[in-house]
Amino acid sequence: MADEPGEKRVSWVELYFDLIFAFAVGETTHVMVAAPEWGGFGRALGLFIPLWWTWIGFVVLYNRHPEDRVSRRLFVLAGTLPCAVAAVETHDAAIGQGIAFALALAAARLVLALAFAFTTDHGKKVAIGYSVSAVVFAASTWVPSPWRYVLWAFTLIQEAGFLLLRNGERNGARDGEQKEKRTRRTRTEALRAMLQPPTDPARRVDAAHLAERFGLMMIILMGEVVVSVAASAVDVAGHDPRYWLGLLAGLVLAAALWWVYFTAAAPLNEYVLRASGGNPTMAYGIYAGGHLSPAFALLSMSAGVTLTLSDETPHAAAWFITGGLAAYIAGSQVIPADPLTRVARVLRPAVIPVTVCLALLRPLISTTGVVVVAALWAAGIAAYATWRTPDRLKVIKADPLTYFRQASPD
Repeated sequence: MADEPGEKRVSWVELYFDLIFAFAVGETTHVMVAAPEWGGFGRALGLFIPLWWTWIGFVVLYNRHPEDRVSRRLFVLAGTLPCAVAAVETHDAAIGQGIAFALALAAARLVLALAFAFTTDHGKKVAIGYSVSAVVFAASTWVPSPWRYVLWAFTLIQEAGFLLLRNGERNGARDGEQKEKRTRRTRTEALRAMLQPPTDPARRVDAAHLAERFGLMMIILMGEVVVSVAASAVDVAGHDPRYWLGLLAGLVLAAALWWVYFTAAAPLNEYVLRASGGNPTMAYGIYAGGHLSPAFALLSMSAGVTLTLSDETPHAAAWFITGGLAAYIAGSQVIPADPLTRVARVLRPAVIPVTVCLALLRPLISTTGVVVVAALWAAGIAAYATWRTPDRLKVIKADPLTYFRQASPD
């Protein structure tokens, strides 16, 4: 879509921050490689989620405020320091020594609290929310490892409430009335409300900037898959047929993932956000929450490909790839869930479990063979998404609600 007047582009300081952040989240891939079992997967996910929401805070900081102030740039640059520390400490956090990791996350939230307090006009309550988060993350250093993740989860929920749902704004007595109305809404009515522009123009989300920022981050994360393929291939001594098959299949898989996102998912997401008039609830549902699973799925597939090209391939490698691919397809919303086509009704419930179950081929073929099958499967999904996307855009233009999962009209 062409840029609308007043829309801004991603700034150079945001790109620099994203590179530092990509190093941080990329370290969670190595956690899965170092511990290739479901425990390692769970720890990697538990470390990735607070990192992801840290990045979301800096995205919102720039997106909701069009002017590119020097003070805001300095706060973003300051935020790269604790993110870099968190990246370095990711491995220690994965084995239970997460004091420095938690303190780095607390420091990042302190930077965000100061940034929202001093560089935005309506960010005081958001700053309070981040201040509370900073205290809790710092206090979590005294909490044992399993419960530490639970404490982080509750902290991130309150953080999202301040940052994404309200952005520090409340309507006093009207809140109770609005809550009562929301409880009486059907699902369709709730979605239609999210498709309405915000009453306060200051709360409007810049759709072009948000789409570009998330697109650039997805490129960086897809680069993790490419780098994993190349780096793992370099370390292999013998270049036998298995080597070449795994190398080429990994690159085809990465290309298919890129194609799926930028041919189908990205334009659909941006179109729905534009249709909502920059509604913040819609924006953060599609991007902040909606992109979490595809983003981590890329890291999971990266770990799976790395393990596949190693000399000794653990059994979990196949599941990392197929499970990651299934999460990527589901989170990207490239298989339509609208009730307008019979094919869509059958495809969506079938594609996701079939994708996961590709790992069950492991006893019959090698893990490299599973990568080949997954790459071909992803290429097929990309072809289907390319075929369906123009029609979906037309349907969504007529009624944006068809983007969402609806079994039947309410």
